[in-house]
Amino acid sequence: MAELATRRSALDGHVPADHIGEPGAVGVNLAVTREVQLWQVAAWPDTVDAVAKAVGSVTGAQAPGPRLAISGPNAVALRVEPLKWWILNAEPPTVASEQGAVVDLSHARTQVTLSGPAAADCLMRHLPLDLREESFPVGSVASTAFHHVGVTLWRNDAGIAVFLPRGFALSLWQLLLETAAQFGARAQID
Repeated sequence: MAELATRRSALDGHVPADHIGEPGAVGVNLAVTREVQLWQVAAWPDTVDAVAKAVGSVTGAQAPGPRLAISGPNAVALRVEPLKWWILNAEPPTVASEQGAVVDLSHARTQVTLSGPAAADCLMRHLPLDLREESFPVGSVASTAFHHVGVTLWRNDAGIAVFLPRGFALSLWQLLLETAAQFGARAQID
């Protein structure tokens, strides 16, 4: 029997093992998630309620509203656009073609989570968003541009997850490392 290929992150081999920037405190932790299972579930304008119910059945909770994420007992769902949800680390619902579409984005996005006292400041150097916790609390989702590249952000209990398009992941990662070095940083790949 043939062995399955090992999934490689777009950032494999590009995560420094040492402290980044000035010696001392760590202001930003950068964690690359190697194994991301990401499904996009889209509804047609007249089927939003039916598809939302299907998304809720996967998470074990109600489907999130616009710009929100819900962590249910079975999965996480992010409302990334008015007619689209992302299901993270779980199988998607079955959606009939007359109701919407389901697309596997697992290999198309690289997830980097920034945490630490300077994580929001680090990201705000590149994004036109107020990422302070009072403006972007846990459970918030936003789509924006990072160096002219569309990215999606989600604040969760671990920090701020940034979903980078795979083709731009390395160049955006290098910008993040440069910026994080100003605050003192550590990076890891999970």
